[in-house]
Amino acid sequence: QVQVVESGGGLVQPGGSLRLSCAASGSILSIRYMGWYRQGPGKQRELVASIISGGSTNYVDSVKGRFTISRDNAKNTVYLQMNSLKPEDTAVYYCNVEARIWNGPTATYWGQGTQVTVSS
Repeated sequence: QVQVVESGGGLVQPGGSLRLSCAASGSILSIRYMGWYRQGPGKQRELVASIISGGSTNYVDSVKGRFTISRDNAKNTVYLQMNSLKPEDTAVYYCNVEARIWNGPTATYWGQGTQVTVSS
């Protein structure tokens, strides 16, 4: 099995920065896809940013130029550097990974989420 744990959320003022981390652990053979999603109050969950094993990244338009996704393959960890935060970035942020496990199929796994609140 695979465990996915996010950290780094919190309360920050508009214009501030936060860095989210997400570590995957367990019987992992490889991870192709790692992504950050968010779900704001009364909204559907949306993809914020993603990165694949080759390093290609993808961002939702609303965060381009402000957020940066990166990964450390040796640690099975993905990061989300969030700068110039806005109140509309307030949401629970979830990590999603697509992992191949030893003696098992490739599957996707979700973390429990970390709250990010942007408010003065």
